[in-house]
Amino acid sequence: MTELIESIVKALVDHPEEVSVKEVKEGHRLVYQLSVNQTDMGKVIGKQGRVAKAIRTVVNAAGTNQNKRISIEIV
Repeated sequence: MTELIESIVKALVDHPEEVSVKEVKEGHRLVYQLSVNQTDMGKVIGKQGRVAKAIRTVVNAAGTNQNKRISIEIV
C-alpha cells in the first residue's frame, strides 16, 4: 500500500525525492503518514482538499480486502 501512495504522490509533486510514507498500525486500523516538501503541500491537498480526498478514496478501494480501516494523514 505504501508503494501505491508513493507512486500517486510522486507524480504530483515537484520534489519526489522528499516523499515518504510511514505505516502505523493501531488495532484494526492502519494509518499511513505521508510527508512531502513544504512547497508541495498545496499540490497534495488540492483545492478544498479534493486531491487528498481522491488519494484516500483510491487507497480505501485498494485496501477493502484487508478488513481494516485505512486512513492517510498528511504531515
